[in-house]
Amino acid sequence: MATTFTRMDESTAEQWAVIGAETMRNQPRVADEVLAMLERLEDITDGFATNQLVHALQTATLAERAGADEEMIVASLCHDIGKLISVFGHPDIAAAILRPYVRDDVYQAIKAHQDFQGRHYYHHFGGDVNARDQYEDASWYPLAAQFADEWDQVAFDPDGPCEPLSHFEPMVRRVFEAPRN
Repeated sequence: MATTFTRMDESTAEQWAVIGAETMRNQPRVADEVLAMLERLEDITDGFATNQLVHALQTATLAERAGADEEMIVASLCHDIGKLISVFGHPDIAAAILRPYVRDDVYQAIKAHQDFQGRHYYHHFGGDVNARDQYEDASWYPLAAQFADEWDQVAFDPDGPCEPLSHFEPMVRRVFEAPRN
């Protein structure tokens, strides 16, 4: 192990170069962890007709079949990954995981997906079904609407189209290979 600092305010550029190189060498663990998290979604049903892994796989399958690009397909797969930690905070958690690896419109669509989904069910408990309208001037609004309306909200069908996780693994590995910036 390289000699390194014990306080950041005593670090050197050379030490940070070692840390940067180590970080990039270990980057494959990000995809490994994302895939493991996706597998753990199989244990979460929370009253839906499918577990959250099937839901994620169906959402990604629909995105792929609709011609979405690889970043959006992977984001569709990962959009509910935050439910492992908090159902109520899941859009922010998923978006934070994706943010370094996807372009901004994909990040924003996932971050706001709950408000876009609200059109389909918020009325059941007095929520604002037009919550998505706050984003109507955003450049990513059409992508978020397509995601919510055509792929996400219809992906709870036990008999629906569903590619296996192994189908998406190469895409996950490419998207999480390195940060975009």
